Amino acid sequence: MARITIDLPETFLFTTEIPVRASDLNYGNHLGHDSVLTIAQEARILFYRHLGFQNELSFEGPVGQVIADAAVVYRSESFLGDILVCSIAATDFTRYGFDLLYLIVNKATGKEVARVKTGIVCFDYEKRKIALVPQVLLNKLGRGNSLQLTNPR
Repeated sequence: MARITIDLPETFLFTTEIPVRASDLNYGNHLGHDSVLTIAQEARILFYRHLGFQNELSFEGPVGQVIADAAVVYRSESFLGDILVCSIAATDFTRYGFDLLYLIVNKATGKEVARVKTGIVCFDYEKRKIALVPQVLLNKLGRGNSLQLTNPR
């Protein structure tokens, strides 16, 4: 069976630290697969706040984001109290969205814990339909007016 791969860029836009909590553990007493996505979500929220946005629901007016897809590649275990260093990059821009890539590393050991990819689609919460990526978001992601679409959908 083919395994999912998530290729990471050389540079990241943002890095934060998130501790592993008791509620993040599964019956194996290590970081649960579902909690990896929760940790990625927490890192993403901190990333957007770093960019100056209050939350994921409003980048510009009623246009925020929804998650279209997610993938996780697990590399090593993590345990209660570990501090995870989460780095985020934005790639594969289209007119309506982009991917966020996450590298999650154990701060103490330097071991890679996981790689995560979330497909971001911009969404107009008033019209209840997908929307173009707001220019203000593109500017803050360093894409400015030079948006080169990988898929011009």
